[in-house]
Amino acid sequence: RESPPSKRSSYELKAVQPITNETGVGVQCSATMPCHKVVGVGGTMVGCMHAPTTQMPALRFHKQVRFASALFLILAASASNDKETRLPNHISPESCLNKNDPSSICKTSVDSSTITMSTSTSKKTYEQDGDEARQIAQYLPYFPFKGIPRFYDIGGFLEKPEVFQQIVDIFVDRYREIGIDSVAGLDARGFILGPPIALALKKPFIMMRKAGKMPNSIHSEEYDTEYGKRSGLTVQRDKIKKGDRVLIIDDLVATGGTLGSAISLVHMLGGEVVECACVVELKMFIDPPEDSGLPSRTKLFTSQKVNHVPVWGLISEDVLNVEAELPKGYVDDGEEH
Repeated sequence: RESPPSKRSSYELKAVQPITNETGVGVQCSATMPCHKVVGVGGTMVGCMHAPTTQMPALRFHKQVRFASALFLILAASASNDKETRLPNHISPESCLNKNDPSSICKTSVDSSTITMSTSTSKKTYEQDGDEARQIAQYLPYFPFKGIPRFYDIGGFLEKPEVFQQIVDIFVDRYREIGIDSVAGLDARGFILGPPIALALKKPFIMMRKAGKMPNSIHSEEYDTEYGKRSGLTVQRDKIKKGDRVLIIDDLVATGGTLGSAISLVHMLGGEVVECACVVELKMFIDPPEDSGLPSRTKLFTSQKVNHVPVWGLISEDVLNVEAELPKGYVDDGEEH
């Protein structure tokens, strides 16, 4: 099964030679899977991979190759000082006695023509407006909507499963090892993005909804957004416990009003916000000039005493340049102007 990027290993291949038995017959893991000798950092291994033997010479070059989706049954002999290749636990030495049977796996001695591999597990770092972000930005068109010249529509990437999956994978990769207890999504687009991320991380998903939508809930104070005033968000009081590390997910952060409301809910219940993560971050609102007339997210967070909470966006307005094709007679029918 394919592993997430943070769990994959890179291999530097210096030589490739299929394992052969004493008769010169190539040893197979199965009828179609050649067996190869491997010398890794931990010792000697035997590996079986989905690739015809005729394709193996292509791996002779010094390249970084990811065996992400290969069925690579490798046994490390790091605990052994001898030069005998170990076999998978489910294969007994007796199954290798028939040296004329090319479908059997046999022990072999290490020689100078084995594969030399250096393994390392590296975590991919995703930067705002990096290569992945620029690709995804092509599926985030903007519309004139709610009186705003550039309203970014996530419906553009939701209709592209491969792009939606890429976004989920990026967020999962970023937060897999950071240590979180739950994922909170904001009404309503955070309900689309949050659940697949929480499922991949195997963490609970928490809804933060508008007032009057959930029982047994607490609510934050009303707040301002780029669209106008909003009543406070709510969360069920038994979903966050003291000391819980919560990741907050939404589609976009602009003035920070909605995120500030969500952060306050977590704090009210004794939790800690690890980070607020959004697909889009409008940087123009972080700390605009006084004479710009734009609200400042920095000032808002400072006034709410939540300016210590980090906010991360995958894509900024700097690379969001796809203008939606408007149909004839298009009307801005957004709820507020």
